[in-house]
Amino acid sequence: MPDTTTPPGGTRRGVLFDVDGTLIDSSYIHTIAWWGAFRQYGHDVSMAAIHQLVGMGGARLVDNLLPADRDRDEDGDIMASHGALYASHWPSLRAFDGGKELLGQCHSGGLAVALASSARERDLQVMRSVLDADSFIDAATSANDAKESKPAPDILEAALAAVGVDAADAVYVGDAVWDMKAAAALGIPSIGVTCGGIQASQLREAGAVEVYDGPRHLLENLGSSAIGRLLALQPNP
Repeated sequence: MPDTTTPPGGTRRGVLFDVDGTLIDSSYIHTIAWWGAFRQYGHDVSMAAIHQLVGMGGARLVDNLLPADRDRDEDGDIMASHGALYASHWPSLRAFDGGKELLGQCHSGGLAVALASSARERDLQVMRSVLDADSFIDAATSANDAKESKPAPDILEAALAAVGVDAADAVYVGDAVWDMKAAAALGIPSIGVTCGGIQASQLREAGAVEVYDGPRHLLENLGSSAIGRLLALQPNP
C-alpha cells in the first residue's frame, strides 16, 4: 500500500504522470494498432485521425472515429483486436530519455508520484517494466480504476486518492489534449510534452500551463516549472 500520510510539517503534494506517449514512446504504436484493428473489421480510418485521439479511452476513440450507424456489436471486438496488435509490439517499447530521472527527482524532493494511466492493467505492467522506476512510484492507476476514460477526470481522481493528495496540491504531466482537459476538469495545472506527437499549440489551447519537448527537457527546466514550484513548497529535510 502507498504511504498516504501527510508529511511532517505540512501538506502532501504530488505529481501525476500519464504514461503512454509521456514516459513511454508508444503513441504511434497505438496508432498503428488501432489502424490495423479498424482494417480487420472493414473500416478505413486514416492514421492521422487516429493519432489525434490516442489518449482517449478505447470506447470513446472508436465512437469518435466510426460512423454512428455502424454495427456497434463489433466495437468490443475492435478494441480487443487493438489490444492484441499493441501487445505484439511490447518488445519494441522504450522509455523516453530522462523519464526515470524525472520521476526520481520528484520523489527525492518529497513529492508523491503517481502514474495516472488509463492503459489496460497488463499493458501498464509492461510499461512499468520498461520504465524501470518503481522505486520512485507511489501508486499507479489503470483502466480498471475509472468508470469514464479521459477526457473525463476519473483516472486523475483515482490517482489523487491513491496517494492522498488534493487536486489543489498536484500537477499533471501528459502528452495528449485529453490529458490537459482531464486535468482542467479538476483544476490541476497540467504540463504538456510534445514527445507523443501532439503540437505545443494544441496542448496549450487545451489548458497546458507549460509545454516541453519531453521528460529530459522538463527535467532540465524542473526548477522553473510548475513541478518546481511544488518542490519549493516542500519542507526542508
